[in-house]
Amino acid sequence: MRPRSLALAAAIAVLPLTAVSLGVSTAQAATPNATPRVALPNTVNPAVAHSEKKGDVPAAQQIAVSVSLKLRDADALDRFLTAVATPGTPEYGHYLTPEQFTARFGPTQAAVDQVRTYLAQQGLTVTEVSANRQVVNAHGTAAQVSQAFGTHESSYLDPQLQRAFFANDAAASIPSDLAAVVQGISGLDNHAVRKNRLATPKAVTPNTASATPSGMAPAQYTGAYNLNKTGADGTGTTVALWEFDGYQSSNLTTYDSQYGLSGPAVSTVSVDGANYDSAPGQGQGEVELDSEIVRGAAPKATQLVYEAPNSDQGEIDMANKIVADNRVSVISISWGSCEPDTTASSMTAVDNAFKQAAAQGISIFSASGDDGSRDCTRSTSGSSVKAVDFPASSPHQTGVGGTNLKVSSGNAYSSESAWSTAGGGVSTVFAKPSWQTGTGVSGTMRTVPDVSSNADPASGFAIYTAGAWQVYGGTSAAAPLWSGYAAQFNQKAKAVGQPVLGEASPRLYSVANSSGYGSTFHDVTTGANQDFSAKAGYDQVTGWGSPVADALTTALLGGGTTPPSGGCTAAQLITNGGFETGTASPWTTSSGVVDNSSSQAAHSGSWKAWMNGYGSAHTDTMSQTVSIPAGCTSAKLTFWLHIDTAETGTTAYDKLTVQANSTTLATYSNANAAAGYVQRTLDLTSFAGQTVTIKFTGTEDSSLQTSFVIDDVALNVN
Repeated sequence: MRPRSLALAAAIAVLPLTAVSLGVSTAQAATPNATPRVALPNTVNPAVAHSEKKGDVPAAQQIAVSVSLKLRDADALDRFLTAVATPGTPEYGHYLTPEQFTARFGPTQAAVDQVRTYLAQQGLTVTEVSANRQVVNAHGTAAQVSQAFGTHESSYLDPQLQRAFFANDAAASIPSDLAAVVQGISGLDNHAVRKNRLATPKAVTPNTASATPSGMAPAQYTGAYNLNKTGADGTGTTVALWEFDGYQSSNLTTYDSQYGLSGPAVSTVSVDGANYDSAPGQGQGEVELDSEIVRGAAPKATQLVYEAPNSDQGEIDMANKIVADNRVSVISISWGSCEPDTTASSMTAVDNAFKQAAAQGISIFSASGDDGSRDCTRSTSGSSVKAVDFPASSPHQTGVGGTNLKVSSGNAYSSESAWSTAGGGVSTVFAKPSWQTGTGVSGTMRTVPDVSSNADPASGFAIYTAGAWQVYGGTSAAAPLWSGYAAQFNQKAKAVGQPVLGEASPRLYSVANSSGYGSTFHDVTTGANQDFSAKAGYDQVTGWGSPVADALTTALLGGGTTPPSGGCTAAQLITNGGFETGTASPWTTSSGVVDNSSSQAAHSGSWKAWMNGYGSAHTDTMSQTVSIPAGCTSAKLTFWLHIDTAETGTTAYDKLTVQANSTTLATYSNANAAAGYVQRTLDLTSFAGQTVTIKFTGTEDSSLQTSFVIDDVALNVN
């Protein structure tokens, strides 16, 4: 993978790699355990097929691997992601916390323990489990890795890139009893080291720090895209920069001083121990470009620079750390690799983390690439292959293409055309998502990009980096510009009590397919890359076009606060109905209700809502508010109820009342006590079109306890 900007041309230096012997070594363990095994598809780096095998990796060489675990209940997750991004649905804007996501959709702790146990049995050392339980990192010798995953590690030479690497010769395999929980393995090769490609539009002598910079200034691009008319500056928002190199704070300060910008100091978050800031490498210009463009677009936004090792594991760990930290509402990504030269299992692992980001309301904007529709031009597959860039091809982020922007003398929008090497095309990995409509492109696969903004180095940006002014372009500049816009939007949304932008593409496509398209986007209709031309509406060079920021903000804020007047998508509306997050949220409960003690068993999992049971006068309450769409013809509230009591006889001393708003739906008492759980069903269809507070109230008299234990609450509508 590589950053997608153009700056000064430089010789390409390969980052330090794990030592590789090109000679034949002591034999690795070649035969896995006799237990039945299952092959893991897409775990061989595509470069192996085009490279020269030189010998075995030494059996004692250390190799670090990442085992990615499968998410649970994929269909329900897809339904939730659609609903949470759709104005008018009950779930709209009700984003999950990392704990809620993991409880509902993440791998279980039992799955993690199963993988850890297996790795330890094979002699591998587990070094870390991601906070969201999606990744287990471990290391061991090549012999141990080969034994664990049924592989053989060999040394190769990539003739296209002229670099040595190691890789597994064939697909990894795992014992069949792990197949249900393991998604894939990364780290079996070290080919996918990200490389830096920086060039200016022409050879220029770098300006000194005191000289007037050339290139587009913040006033020009914020004026052209109306970013200066939204009434927002990013205050109260936080943007993550996704990086594989470092920066120098003094360069960022010089940029701010030149343009009169001020905002929170940029800070670094280390991933897997990486921190390049003391000695930035060739990617320094990329990191400083990203930061300075975000500063120009949203000066008051807080910036967190996540710095990770330049490897498959580093990228996977960075994705999972950002979503588990949950400190940001926007992620800007300017690094990528062409799909055909990237191991599919690693892309899936990153995309799973992107699903969590979408569920948590985090927007992601990724550069679409700088090699046009032939994204592998500077990697193993070469320029003859039509390809798109990952992660811009992921369906759970927004791919940003590139244009050439012309600005008037008054810093107003003049014209825009497609940049001739802006990345775009058709994914060969990801299916077309349900929200990608109105494009006029046939087929079943995802198309890229979604939107665009200035990227041509001929209309490039003034950037201060490595002690000098430069002119940089590339879709690396377009992604942070859109990220800055998202920070502005999130500030505006919060001010009017609306949800953050979240997964941006579904909402942007909704606006683009509306009658307001012409006033909210600059439709770019001229220019082309190698295989696709810009045209009216959507195209595979510029997507829907560049933002008219103030009008787009108004359109995005214009709806979604009330249930729709008609139509109903089948859905389950209760959040945390099984209480497995270990917290009450989003329920409002009295103290001590959400409980995992062994005194009363849960219906499923470990947690439940235990109301009353004190044997003295006491009242417990538990409530959650949902919106039931007006078009629903069925709305059924279900829950499992266990009543345990010390009372005798048929007199109702202690009671549990269930209400929808002020309407009592049912009352249960000590007289309904039973040995186990009983599922109860209540009809809420008459509340269609209303916002409803569902409330459980348990009351207990002064003697003899009665416990009302509730679990697995659901409200299904259709």
